[in-house]
Amino acid sequence: MSLNLATDPDFKQDNAIDPQNEQRVLTWKMRISGAPFMVKISFTFICLMVFLAIFAQAISPHDIAELDLLNRFAPPVFMGGSWSNILGTDNLGHDVFSLCLRGIQISLAIAAIGTLVGAIFGTSLGFIAAWAGGWIDDFIGILIDFQAAIPFLVMALALLAVMPQADITLFILIMCIYGWERYARLARSVALSAKNDGYVTAQTILGASAFRTYLRHVLPNTMAVIVVNMTINFPSTILAESSLNFLGIGIQPPDTSLGVLIGIGRDYLYKAPWLALTPGFIILFITLAISIVGDWTRDQLDVD
Repeated sequence: MSLNLATDPDFKQDNAIDPQNEQRVLTWKMRISGAPFMVKISFTFICLMVFLAIFAQAISPHDIAELDLLNRFAPPVFMGGSWSNILGTDNLGHDVFSLCLRGIQISLAIAAIGTLVGAIFGTSLGFIAAWAGGWIDDFIGILIDFQAAIPFLVMALALLAVMPQADITLFILIMCIYGWERYARLARSVALSAKNDGYVTAQTILGASAFRTYLRHVLPNTMAVIVVNMTINFPSTILAESSLNFLGIGIQPPDTSLGVLIGIGRDYLYKAPWLALTPGFIILFITLAISIVGDWTRDQLDVD
């Protein structure tokens, strides 16, 4: 007995293309193609930075631990240097281009993980506060106000000061608490609105659990606001990470990040300005590009 998949209703149902999803994809393709020139340039630059971060080890012409004391403070190519060290060398003969590749990789990884975990943690607390109410809502509200009242750099300095040595794992965990209160407030506001409208109550009466209701119905209505705030929070996380590393209390050698490179280069700002300016401009362009794309995304999603 032969089976005709073309006429099988189950096959058609499982493999049918959702017209709404197809329309959404088409709409976003049209929006991106019609985006302003600066948005396209910024998006391309972000993709380039992500590519360099992923393939940093493969692209890097030198090992970041490789020393060349006979070639200290070699200038970059555009200042008359050699192509073997495109962006010059530092005070120990390390290749600056290789260091910057590693710095981009570490800085973007810390910012990405910190932003994502902070968004998940804050959104979860916001939903819990809206669902539970009572003293749990009040307690989470106090935590949110406490986090918002204390500057993050002060809190991070206090945490890192009591640690014997801050490795990259601990540093990422500290960066994960940056900005979570923003997501908690947004998620709580949207969840309370859905709860007051009777939407959550209706789903509960129909037999749906609170977890399922918030995950499948409330969260999608919050995603636009969360995504926009992630694009806004991401550059701030990079700057916070760079500031801590610049102060010398973050990632320790032999590893590096863009903030660490700026901190090392400041001692040689007049003798070898490229040591600090190169990672500084990379941070500037990354944060600027993400901010431009984030503002454009907010306008497209019409999020106030």
